[in-house]
Amino acid sequence: MAPGPATALWDFWIDRGGTFTDVIARDPEGRLHARKLLSQNPDPHPGACADAAVQGVRDHLGLGADEPIPVGVIGEVRMGTTVATNALLERRGEPTLYVATRGFADALRIGVQARPDIFARRIMKPEPLYAAVMEADERVLADGALDRALDLDKARADLQRFRDRGYEAVAIALMHGYRYPAHEQALAGLARELGFSQVSASHEVSPLMKLVGRAGTTVADAYLSPVLVRYVAQVAEALEVERTGARLLFMMSSGGLTGPQAFRGKDAVLSGPAGGVVGMAETAAAAGFSRVIGFDMGGTSTDVAHFSGDYERTLESEVAGVRLRAPMMLIHTVAAGGGSILHYDGARFRVGPDSAGADPGPAAYRRGGPLTVTDANVMTGKLKPELFPAIFGPDGDQPLDAGAVRAGFEALARNVGDGRSPEAVADGFLHIAVARMAQAIKSVSVRRGYDITRYALNAFGGAGGQHACLVADALGMTTVLVHPFSGLLSAYGMGLAAVRAGRQESLDTPLDQARPAIEALGERLAVACLQELEGQGLDLGLATVQVSAHVRYTGSDTAFDLPAFAIVGGRREDDRIAGLKAAFEAAHRQRFSFLDEGKPLVVELVSAEAVVAGAPVEAVAAEAAKGESEPGRVFSGGCWPEAQVWRRESLAPGRSVDGPAIIV
Repeated sequence: MAPGPATALWDFWIDRGGTFTDVIARDPEGRLHARKLLSQNPDPHPGACADAAVQGVRDHLGLGADEPIPVGVIGEVRMGTTVATNALLERRGEPTLYVATRGFADALRIGVQARPDIFARRIMKPEPLYAAVMEADERVLADGALDRALDLDKARADLQRFRDRGYEAVAIALMHGYRYPAHEQALAGLARELGFSQVSASHEVSPLMKLVGRAGTTVADAYLSPVLVRYVAQVAEALEVERTGARLLFMMSSGGLTGPQAFRGKDAVLSGPAGGVVGMAETAAAAGFSRVIGFDMGGTSTDVAHFSGDYERTLESEVAGVRLRAPMMLIHTVAAGGGSILHYDGARFRVGPDSAGADPGPAAYRRGGPLTVTDANVMTGKLKPELFPAIFGPDGDQPLDAGAVRAGFEALARNVGDGRSPEAVADGFLHIAVARMAQAIKSVSVRRGYDITRYALNAFGGAGGQHACLVADALGMTTVLVHPFSGLLSAYGMGLAAVRAGRQESLDTPLDQARPAIEALGERLAVACLQELEGQGLDLGLATVQVSAHVRYTGSDTAFDLPAFAIVGGRREDDRIAGLKAAFEAAHRQRFSFLDEGKPLVVELVSAEAVVAGAPVEAVAAEAAKGESEPGRVFSGGCWPEAQVWRRESLAPGRSVDGPAIIV
């Protein structure tokens, strides 16, 4: 690997996914090393760590089972984790008490009355995250008028009752609490006084309009933060952070890194995929592509994202039935990954949404798993067992089991019974998976007004390369980028990411009157962001702050995030407030192809993000050619044409390869 900036310490960049944990290490000379481990190893070797991320660090350092981590060897450990995501999906968070204004106890259960299936006679709604509701006897009106004062004595007694029942986490979200927080502040103080270990109040967590999104975000924060705190403590203990001096940083859903003390549940739902978006954008820029579609196909799902110069984020999203109002990378996910299980119900083929996961994994993994997308690639010759490491089977020393895959597809072909060969059946499943992934890419690009035929497809993830050309063909794209770290690009993205701190606050002011309010609120939020970074020990002289205004038509739900001004070195620069109207109209026309002439514009909220960029990571240089191709075959178009098999290290820069071909 090419050297990056040399340091005296080891740095580690980790993506802890649902199936695999990827660990990239930069040694003291700046060389990069990569490892991929099963996130849940059913048969770990004696002395292995319970957490795959920590085991990956120890493996890179060459430490034995009983050897402690030396002092002063590790610099930074940057990590993206699915711990919060899995807790949300599987409903394994902390039992949470939700405190609401009297009369609004069922606001989250009612939600926004969206019907995912418009023709369903019975609406199946996800269970709420909170385990109990407490109604606070209070009410503040929208204009700040006090309709009913908070009954503190009753609130104390009610909170004590739930504390006595064992509740540790409480989420407080009152009507209009984002703008008039006095009652929330009083209740939060009571809860902390009574011994609740996790207290989330909406004016601190998500000080934005819309009760359902604000309350949902606050409940999710209280529900997930204790899980994260325990995991962070587990990692810190395993790495012996206090003794070794290692610095921990975690990836947020917004694509920025933060310290353990600021890593909250609401910011962790897309922790791992956000690292992939950073890696996708930065590696594409290094290769000379300014417009790129990220195609991250892992073992369980496929994540897709769009990038054309700026990271695209959404402020409001729904994850696992929970409405969240927190900055997240705009990522669309479909349940089609390498481990997605193949089904035939007697009439049609289906791919997923269930996954074989890491254990038992695909049929080829020698653990008795079902047929999956990975097995379809083995069957069609796109994955060759002899080119894979022998890490499968009960003892982790056997190659992929092509025999079990063939037997499975032969049985499936007999079941289908229309004369198709096992290879044709496998190819049919692959086309279904490709169609689903292409549709996901359209949802973040074509549907939003972008012509993706002018984009490059950056394929990464453990299974991305196996499907990149088929997906590009389905979308009319002609360029595919595959980085040397494509199988671990989410982990690589951790090393490329900057440390960030963000704040948002509602404004709800007409645009033509909003300049003073944007300036005052933006500067206040910027100070809060910089204070957070300073609290993490960062040099504020390297920090820049971007203040943005979220502008929409009155009565519309679609707001555009538009740059207002920047703060660099304590001074305001790049003032764009005067041009917000023109910027909004350009964005609206590009997205929807029309303008709503005459309708007034309103600044819904103001956001600020402070950024401290890390040291640059040099690109991995291609090595000189060392060999020629090997003969091979791949199933395509109903037959087995010859396909050259190239080792990547055998391809010098600029060398052309005529297809069909497989590059390993």
